[in-house]
Amino acid sequence: MRGEGTSYAYLPPARYVAGHAGLLAAVATTLADTGIESVRGGTWTTDAPFRETWAAIAAATADGLKAVEMEVAGLYAFAQACAKPVVCFALVTNQMAQAGDDFEKGADNGAGHALALAAAAARGWAVWNGSTTRD
Repeated sequence: MRGEGTSYAYLPPARYVAGHAGLLAAVATTLADTGIESVRGGTWTTDAPFRETWAAIAAATADGLKAVEMEVAGLYAFAQACAKPVVCFALVTNQMAQAGDDFEKGADNGAGHALALAAAAARGWAVWNGSTTRD
């Protein structure tokens, strides 16, 4: 959901901008094949996530959005305007003070998990791009 200003520099006004369906599907398949848990769905891109109201958050939740972030709409709008495929991730490493130890990111602050995610995404892109097979 486009709640920021950057995406409007690339595309005409609209409520949403979508990622490249084929690339997203290929990366999702590779993540699943690798055993990396993921949630696929829409997000709300906003310039000021910590200033949003409870009513706005409830409306985004009712629309089925999975997360709030600050970049995806701009990146997907840029990708569409330039006809370049892009895939975005929100790697959740904590829950922003929702539980006792939720700021703990694990071994090496989650670097191993982030690298595994990036490697799996690269394999998904290669399969989608036709430069390799899934085997």
